[in-house]
Amino acid sequence: MRTMRTTPEVSARERNNKEIVRQLAAEGVVLLENNGVLPLSEDTDKIALYGSGARRTVKGGTGSGDVNVREYTTIEEGLIQAGFQITTKSWLDEEETFYKTAFQKYEEGIQRIAKEKGPQAALLSSMGSPFHEPAFRKLKEEELECSLTDTAIYVLARNSGEGADRKYEPGDYLLTEEEEHDIRLLAEKYSKFILLLNVGGVVDMQTVKSIPGIDAMVNISQGGSAFGEAVADILTGKVTPSGKLTATWAEHYEDYPGADSFAGRNQDVDDSWYEEGIYVGYRYFDRARIEPAYEFGYGLSYTEFQIKVEQVRLNQGVVEVETTVKNIGDTCMGKEVVQLYCSAPDGTLDKPYQNLCAFWKTDLLEPGESQKGVLSFPLSQMSSYKESTASYVLEKGEYVVRIGNSSRNTVNAAILTVSEEVVTEQCKNLFGKEEVSLLSWDTEKEKNTERIMTCGEPEDNQHEKSVLPHITVPVDEIQKISHIYHEIRKPLDKAPSSPTLTLEDVKEGRASLRDLLSQLSVEELALLCVGGARMNMQDFSVIGNAADTIPGAAGETTKALWDTRKIPSLAMADGPAGLRMNPEYFVKDGVILKNLANDPLFKNILPKEALNVDLSGAETYYQYCTAIPVATMLAQSWNEEIWKTAGDLVGGEMEEMGIDLWLAPGMNIQRNPLGGRNFEYYSEDPLLSGLCAAAVTKGVQSHPGRGTTIKHIAANSQETNRNYNNSHLTERTLRELYLKPFEICIKKAQPFAAMTSVNLVNGIHAANHYDILTAAMRDEWGFQGLVMTDWGTTSDFGSESGSHKYNCSSSASCITAGNDLIMPGSQADYDRLLAAAAQGSLSLANLQWCAENILRVILRVEKRERV
Repeated sequence: MRTMRTTPEVSARERNNKEIVRQLAAEGVVLLENNGVLPLSEDTDKIALYGSGARRTVKGGTGSGDVNVREYTTIEEGLIQAGFQITTKSWLDEEETFYKTAFQKYEEGIQRIAKEKGPQAALLSSMGSPFHEPAFRKLKEEELECSLTDTAIYVLARNSGEGADRKYEPGDYLLTEEEEHDIRLLAEKYSKFILLLNVGGVVDMQTVKSIPGIDAMVNISQGGSAFGEAVADILTGKVTPSGKLTATWAEHYEDYPGADSFAGRNQDVDDSWYEEGIYVGYRYFDRARIEPAYEFGYGLSYTEFQIKVEQVRLNQGVVEVETTVKNIGDTCMGKEVVQLYCSAPDGTLDKPYQNLCAFWKTDLLEPGESQKGVLSFPLSQMSSYKESTASYVLEKGEYVVRIGNSSRNTVNAAILTVSEEVVTEQCKNLFGKEEVSLLSWDTEKEKNTERIMTCGEPEDNQHEKSVLPHITVPVDEIQKISHIYHEIRKPLDKAPSSPTLTLEDVKEGRASLRDLLSQLSVEELALLCVGGARMNMQDFSVIGNAADTIPGAAGETTKALWDTRKIPSLAMADGPAGLRMNPEYFVKDGVILKNLANDPLFKNILPKEALNVDLSGAETYYQYCTAIPVATMLAQSWNEEIWKTAGDLVGGEMEEMGIDLWLAPGMNIQRNPLGGRNFEYYSEDPLLSGLCAAAVTKGVQSHPGRGTTIKHIAANSQETNRNYNNSHLTERTLRELYLKPFEICIKKAQPFAAMTSVNLVNGIHAANHYDILTAAMRDEWGFQGLVMTDWGTTSDFGSESGSHKYNCSSSASCITAGNDLIMPGSQADYDRLLAAAAQGSLSLANLQWCAENILRVILRVEKRERV
């Protein structure tokens, strides 16, 4: 039942959740460099603090990934709360004034656009051209002399979000001239200098690593409501860092595959060719033999650990590796992440050097303390997709298992021998024969390097091949799967029209769900399949604020069938860093007032005269939510319990706020570091992404009737021209990399819903892609929830019709494909469905099928009291 708060005081739930976020964020911090300056010594009481992120700490990105919190703790505030004296407040004050002046000018420009072209144009402009603050002046040496301390911290901050990709420019991926100057000066002049990276993704490591004198560098990421406290905990040693990177940080941007073509850098914004295929992240860097600045899985600690492989065994096709981890440091407690990688043999299929297959994180270990743990994975997980036979296969040969604490710091543990090729899963090719010119490799050069050698591992740490455990795999113990695919759907037999059935009859067992569906008219079915909003796409409030019942919620399903069919609506809130809603709203005479002056999405965009509303006699309600760490930071904990806890926190707030579906977790692959929404996603690795999303989903769905919406399926790798960009991928690339996280999450956690992406996949809009939404998701993976579109997918949103190479997706084709729900809904969507049904291009059976998927989810959702 929704809790209606009418008092502005901080609630016990807010205080408790902030403490939880403090723990979540600290566990996701990654220590990149440290010469012993961290943790700070107890006699350090004064800090010279610099950088834009010191006072304007980025807690999370913009767009749907933002959370409208009551407050959050900055780095400056966190250090002060920890007892430090900040000696550079005059510099911070001047820098803050500089920022406010620049931002005011930006706001005025956006408001001019709103006056001249309308509010939608202003909102789209703010998303497509977000504010980038100009560089502040360079630090002066005499300013440092007045700081009265030998310890300095510089907080380098970067922000990004929905609607725009990052730029390979100073102030974004690259450092500005002023930033580089200041960091060099501080590193030279202070005996203890710490660089904090308040970033959602990779920044220019080539420049940073060329600067001498950086004593410690920490990827503090973007940590939500209690961010400042969590960072202070790490710096003081109250918490020992245990995070590990979930993406490869290159030294040079050009080291990434497709660096020159990503997001229109080759002037083509219409087509994205995934020529790197399955070689993304560490898979590419391993295969191309490029040394990154920091490898996938990397992260230091304040202590040291010893990882020992005790036993490797094969149990009914499942590989089990028993390990012991010991804290061999003298002073600090800590946690370690044990990572298991496996290399498949060369065969007829090209393969990565290694794939992450399993991991586990220890408890907090005292110096000298040990803990045992078992890593396990089914050997079938190492299968590769063979397009010629439409099957996943384990090719004949030796599979090398290795254990370590990063992708380039492992020891070989065992060799598993498969005596013949094994088909582990028989499918059918679904995604078209796309002619993608995949990267080629120098196979002759590769033959000179034995596959048994671990990439980057010192020669003296290698086990000789002859002394490793050799295990022969009984091929009959390997699990084998085959699929049955849907045939053409048939309409349900017509039920008697009397009595008029309702969803209450279904709940009480007086009728079946299909009895009700067979009574519903085409008009009623279309109402169910179109979200409750009925504005046209020129209405600015369509973006992330299309719900009537809960102000600031992203949208809701139709309420039009409540009186006649007792079908309630579902309320949805954006994510994935927490619930994004209006923190305050107003009710007058039982009606919720649309007060945009109180809507964080619009109050700094629209002209002031457009924000005025008469609030006399209105009652104020409060719905402050908690910002959890961004998805990348959550994943950097490599801790399933942390992920579940984050989901549980959000699920509890969903109960209080009356939200049924959280539009999260986001789980697209971080294909390129310039991806504008990378911070909303977990990793470059599909296994880590899928497991993280599954754990978060389990945490949310531990609250009865509250569900997640995994997004954005599929191949949604960029924001540039996102509604009209065509992603070209091979069948194998899609299956092994970009669809795999969704498959893992669905099989392990059965989320209530999934959201399609706005791009095209091999020439077909994802929202219209039957093979993805029905053949793969339902027939192969067993998905039982509902599928919805992203907002505005079926309309020419923010563009002139015909101005793009590809059209927007089709409303009727959504239903035919199995995209059950068109969001946020418009009159045009509804009219198009009725027209297609009348013309015979949209079948009654497909409408019934999609409506059934929606109603099944509604039946899983608890009823709530409505305003």
